[in-house]
Amino acid sequence: MTTASSAEERRAEMTRAIRAETGIDEVMIDRVVRNFYGRVRADELLGPVFEARIADWEPHLQRMCAFWSSVALMTGVYHGQPMRKHLPLPVDAEHFDRWLKLFEATVQDVCPPKAADHFIERARRIAESLELGIATTHGVMLGKGERFRMPQPAS
Repeated sequence: MTTASSAEERRAEMTRAIRAETGIDEVMIDRVVRNFYGRVRADELLGPVFEARIADWEPHLQRMCAFWSSVALMTGVYHGQPMRKHLPLPVDAEHFDRWLKLFEATVQDVCPPKAADHFIERARRIAESLELGIATTHGVMLGKGERFRMPQPAS
């Protein structure tokens, strides 16, 4: 790999290398995002969380395509704040486990193995980071290997 003279050139080099190694492109990302969110919307646990917050799905899907382009291909096209968006959600380890299960099944169904592995590795990091952030917001410090469980109301 050549030395990049700017951050933009470095990013472009990284994107090209990832595309060459994994076969991931914007068309594949669109297929992954649309297939995945179709599964999420149909899911008993995750569907209600999303349906309560997303009225117009097409703009959300487009944002998620930009997000995954930035995450999977390092394109830098997404400029949102995912942690801030997720902090108020009523989700815990169970939700993140289901999210990962659906995501992993989706990429294994629609992507070649190298691309699926690439997506899964990043999705696992994202889920862990979001779960940790949400736990901290609830005043829960997670140790290594600990998972966040939503506090249950006293009965």
